[in-house]
Amino acid sequence: MTCWYEGPLAAFDTETTGVDVETDRIVSAAVVVQDAAGTRPRVSRWLVNPGVPVPAGATAVHGLTDEHLQLNGRWPAPVMFEIAETLAEQAAAGRPLVVMNAPFDLTLLDRELRRHRASSLDRWFDSAPLLVLDPRVLDRHLDRYRKGRRTLTDLCAHYGVELTGAHDAAADAQASLDLVRALGRRFAARLERLAPPELHDLQAVWHAAQARGLQAWFARSGSEESVDPAWPLRPDLPAAA
Repeated sequence: MTCWYEGPLAAFDTETTGVDVETDRIVSAAVVVQDAAGTRPRVSRWLVNPGVPVPAGATAVHGLTDEHLQLNGRWPAPVMFEIAETLAEQAAAGRPLVVMNAPFDLTLLDRELRRHRASSLDRWFDSAPLLVLDPRVLDRHLDRYRKGRRTLTDLCAHYGVELTGAHDAAADAQASLDLVRALGRRFAARLERLAPPELHDLQAVWHAAQARGLQAWFARSGSEESVDPAWPLRPDLPAAA
């Protein structure tokens, strides 16, 4: 029987105006679907005119300028609907969704749906649950004592995964998908008996523990930075953005 990490997977990634899920906006997104390891992926891409200025710092990361997005991007409302529909299709097909640092991308999508569609991400998964695989959470749990950074670039280098064109949503989604397959193979003895629904629930527990550890470290360092333990989606928007 094929292990889940060799079978059908999808992956989702965004590029944004910044790193605040409550106020920043999506400027591009991609969903990559692969029916089995080694097969040709199918890629859906979206380019968004966010309706707000794109800071120079964000443009320096992903290369998307105000001018380019105004000329080529679509209005957010239909795009957010299409993205949510695409993710719901993956859930209905039983494909786990790979999202690197899921609380960022999924919460940002939720906030965009609330902002532009008067809706929420949860409503798309009433009939079929979203099963998320987060390589960041998986790696931190499975190899918790390894030193060093754990960005997508760092993890790809560590696990021998090719990442070409970093900070392009489709490239990052594909690399995240390949990374989860590599993690599955590396830690097969610990993962192959776990089905994606079990892994989804376990990652919520693992992420909460990781957040508590990081929060304690910040406290010892005198930092007031807070770490949200929620995964894969942060709680409801506390105030209008």
